[in-house]
Amino acid sequence: MIAYLKGMLIRKTPGQAVVDVGGVGYAAAIPLSTFIRLGDVGGPAELLIHTHLSDNALALFGFSTGAEREIFLKLIGVSGIGPKLALNILSGIEPADLEAAVRDGDVTRLTLIPGIGKKTALRIAMELQDKLEKKEKVLSALDSPEREDLVSALANMGFRRKEVDRVADEVLKALTPKAGFEKLLRESLKRLARL
Repeated sequence: MIAYLKGMLIRKTPGQAVVDVGGVGYAAAIPLSTFIRLGDVGGPAELLIHTHLSDNALALFGFSTGAEREIFLKLIGVSGIGPKLALNILSGIEPADLEAAVRDGDVTRLTLIPGIGKKTALRIAMELQDKLEKKEKVLSALDSPEREDLVSALANMGFRRKEVDRVADEVLKALTPKAGFEKLLRESLKRLARL
């Protein structure tokens, strides 16, 4: 499976880029945002790649950022959305704007993308919302050193991990990490004592 290409840009159009890597030209379908970010023909080019294998074809889809590729993979996981429609969606909206529209349930914003009707927009909003919520939970758990310290301290005191995770999240939402470790720990212990 091809996951990354780095070489010389031979040709680019709004829907496709051809990159020469060691004398071999790889054609990858790209969204409009990647077309804009790619340099001039004859210059260096880098693309993050998704290799898509179907019954009758092997196709490469290229992206200039990891966020584009990530949201593309989520989109093709939505029932009824294939790679070409997912590229079309990414050509009509930036990944961050798409995530915001999905989070807010802004179906009207999604229907402004060419080729997306109301039913498809509703499906995207419903199916991607779950995936984005899972991503946010993982990111919030990984991004907070205060949470890691709090969970570690409570686990070392002998509390069960499941309860510790839930209480740590509740306390951090209520007080925010800026409250300081001691205050967070005291509040967590109060909540755990009630269980």
